[in-house]
Amino acid sequence: MQVKTYRDLIAWQRAMELVRSVYEITQQWPTKEQYGLTSQVRRAAVSVPSNIAEGFGRRATRDYLRHLGIAYGSLLEVETQLQIAGMLSYLDSAALNRLLGQCAECGKILNGLITSLRNRPA
Repeated sequence: MQVKTYRDLIAWQRAMELVRSVYEITQQWPTKEQYGLTSQVRRAAVSVPSNIAEGFGRRATRDYLRHLGIAYGSLLEVETQLQIAGMLSYLDSAALNRLLGQCAECGKILNGLITSLRNRPA
């Protein structure tokens, strides 16, 4: 399949699924966290597909790679914040493991995309 838009990228599609999962799970978190951890993890999750899309729209591979690096950093931020939520008992272990599994899948796909762009002839 030829990639015509960022929406064709598996990395973007999986990141969008992660956003949905994060929003669904955080609806159950305490109201007192609305402007704290809930807001932070949602913003970080949204940053992942947003930076994949923005990087795709850049003309230079170097700029694309920079945005993919930002997306990867945001993904690690999501992972950390989910682990904090688990530590605070906002997530049970099954939900935490499911979400961390989604993060791991996104990370592998993103790393594959980064590697393929780095190895692409100039």
